[in-house]
Amino acid sequence: MKPWNTARSVACGAAIGLVAAASKFFAPWSGSHSLAAMARELVGAALAFALLCGIAAALRNFIARRLIGPQPR
Repeated sequence: MKPWNTARSVACGAAIGLVAAASKFFAPWSGSHSLAAMARELVGAALAFALLCGIAAALRNFIARRLIGPQPR
């Protein structure tokens, strides 16, 4: 079983976080935000999703390595 690339998972998670935070600004119930508040929210969401996806990939690799083990060729 091929291990997942953790760096790629982190990058994809950051992109997902940016899209999720950016889509929140288009909601009709949200008021106007300052540029600093928008930047904080975008960076915070990107970091949170990147961390979540990176941990998920590392956990998957750990489980695949320890519990499933190498596959015979």
